[in-house]
Amino acid sequence: MAVFEQRESGWWQVKVRRKGHPAQSKTFRTKLDAQVWARGIESAIDKGTHMSTVVAEKTLFKDLAARFSTEFAPFHYRSITWKHKLANLVSRLGSHSVASLTADKIARYRDQRLTDPDPRYSDADKAPRISGPTVKSELHMLSKVLDVASKEFQITLPTGNVVANIRKPSNNPSRDRRLTEEEFDMLLAACDRSINPWLKPALLLSVETAMRLGELLGLKWDDVNFEKRIAFLKMTKNGEARAVPLSSRAIELLKSIPRSTDNRVIFVEKQSLHVVFKTACRRAKIDDFTWHDLRHESISRYAERGDFSILELASISGHKTLQMLKRYTHLQAEKLAAKMG
Repeated sequence: MAVFEQRESGWWQVKVRRKGHPAQSKTFRTKLDAQVWARGIESAIDKGTHMSTVVAEKTLFKDLAARFSTEFAPFHYRSITWKHKLANLVSRLGSHSVASLTADKIARYRDQRLTDPDPRYSDADKAPRISGPTVKSELHMLSKVLDVASKEFQITLPTGNVVANIRKPSNNPSRDRRLTEEEFDMLLAACDRSINPWLKPALLLSVETAMRLGELLGLKWDDVNFEKRIAFLKMTKNGEARAVPLSSRAIELLKSIPRSTDNRVIFVEKQSLHVVFKTACRRAKIDDFTWHDLRHESISRYAERGDFSILELASISGHKTLQMLKRYTHLQAEKLAAKMG
């Protein structure tokens, strides 16, 4: 039966108790709202369709995130990017109960994140805002946490996975910035003048292997097999290990690099490399070119050769879906058309 009690604040608390079911309680502004809620709970119990949300109401999101971090994530993710996404979610949603994570609350999180400055820049006022794809990936992480809560931890979500009910930020348009032959030569010359000796070999290896920057900086000498001509990446952005085929030029470059003391192939930190790369681009008078554009440059060059299939390009680049490589198919077609005469 339902028991109603008016608090000093004027709000009404209702408690529903049924034998064989956990007690449930909730507070409402009016007694009518409390009665409607109680009738709904009792009706669901009578029909055998009632699912208790007590655990969701008592569990804070930060506690759910902590459980996700120890009981699920270590066994399903190889990379550590999930930790940063989850930390951002906890910083804003951590004090809310899981049951209170409504669609409008998640939408506010999305909108606030899109106005946050990029933390990689020291001047927050001049820094670009957090990108749409970054916020979208955080929302996907939130959706995953809620799915795990429901399916793995048996926590009933009152309104299901609310992330499905909000608009996601759109992806940024794909960048197609390519270097002309003259620009590439000027960039290499600027790298020669850099105070950082790792800049030029890192740049050339990026163009030769299509590795992401994180993959390249995480590469160890123990993972390079000169005989088989592969570099084995134990950790990639996709969370999976993969073997990168090495061209003769890549082998040459690797053999010319001095061995560092800690077994890393490129003995430099990510932020330091970004700084000297930006300096080199400025000296070479190259605008609107990022380090990640080197990966696009590399894949484009292999696609332009015309003798690699899309599957082979995917093996080189490490893309998990062929859809991501569709933008390069026109380069292959142009080369094949030239061969046809």
